[in-house]
Amino acid sequence: MKQVDVLVIGAGPSGTVASTYLANQGYNVMVVEKTSFPRYVIGESLLPLSMAHFEEVGLLPALEEQKFEVKEGALFIKDGKEFRIAFDDNFTEGWTWTWQVPRSQFDKALADAAEKKGVKIKYLSTLRSIDFDSEDAVKFEVNTQKGVEEYTCKYVIDSSGYGGVLTKMLDIPMHVAPTSNMATYVKLNDDTRDKWENPTQISFEILKTDLWLWVIPFNNGNTSLGFVGNKKYFSEFLEEGADITTCFNNMFEHSIKFKDRFKDREFLWEPKVHKDYMRSSEKFFGDRFVLTGNTTEFLDPVFSSGVAFATESGLKAAKLVERELNDEKVNWQKDYVDHLEYGIDVFRTYVKEWYSGDLQKIFFHVNVNPLVKKQLTSVLAGYVWDKENPFVRKHKTIINTLAQVVDIEKMKA
Repeated sequence: MKQVDVLVIGAGPSGTVASTYLANQGYNVMVVEKTSFPRYVIGESLLPLSMAHFEEVGLLPALEEQKFEVKEGALFIKDGKEFRIAFDDNFTEGWTWTWQVPRSQFDKALADAAEKKGVKIKYLSTLRSIDFDSEDAVKFEVNTQKGVEEYTCKYVIDSSGYGGVLTKMLDIPMHVAPTSNMATYVKLNDDTRDKWENPTQISFEILKTDLWLWVIPFNNGNTSLGFVGNKKYFSEFLEEGADITTCFNNMFEHSIKFKDRFKDREFLWEPKVHKDYMRSSEKFFGDRFVLTGNTTEFLDPVFSSGVAFATESGLKAAKLVERELNDEKVNWQKDYVDHLEYGIDVFRTYVKEWYSGDLQKIFFHVNVNPLVKKQLTSVLAGYVWDKENPFVRKHKTIINTLAQVVDIEKMKA
């Protein structure tokens, strides 16, 4: 029976950050990944918060070599009006730019760099069984291309995302939040982009208060497109025998900014449709295991929080696992769960107020206070743990209160 110190499930951003941190500390880390890389996955818009995580574990140089499209902020559009944020004009000290990335290339670059740091990654492999009964070691079996392999380890980090490997094996309830929203997305070869102004600007067009379009251009000439919103706008997608490509193209009738650029273009594959994506695990940790990334919770695509929470939770979990392996006492509820849930709760408020329309009112108010804009920008850059920022500290009330002020000012105008 082979031995490793830590088993990590999943070689996405959360798993590679966690495994690389531990390998840097001298631990023998093995990652089990069910697919082969490169592979497609959604979540292509990063936040500056993650850059510090990549830098800390030594993965940043490998990513810089890829020369991804730089993301210095974001453009929000509604009824022809624009609200632009720049990450270098924010309230919180930290990274002021990031990337917009094709995840197939991005995740492979991360995984390859992790292997160079000493992480062992087993591709096309799945966890067959796991046994936490022994106090001495966790026993597990892995299905590989060569057959079944038996191992022991001291700790398990589940970064398997929607796969939820441990949540299924250990019967941990995964709650799917009731939501009226759904998403559909695709990629295309954006070979005519140079005809348009600022063609590589990441943009979010608000088509209705509860319907929006993302446009994420990549450095390889492709662009990611996605519509997200209330299911009432997607009824034809749900009809039996629906032509999903036609349905997707019909959605551009809602768009002022991007209809001419993208309608009736040839896509790289049939658009994907995703429902019931808001979910959370009832349990984030247990005896010698911890869940990270989308395995714990996923909110909504609107503010690109997925990878940010993946790397934050992966790095935080790895540091706490290191302490446990050094026989230190760790309060997982306080140091891990409460920490993550604070940031998740902040973003949950912003998602809620986005679809309520209150956040949109503030964005497109003609007299946005410069300090307010800085503080909002910090939240949208991922700095949702900065309690010096009132838009973090008072997140439950401040958006609604400010939206009411905007309404009053409009009435007076």
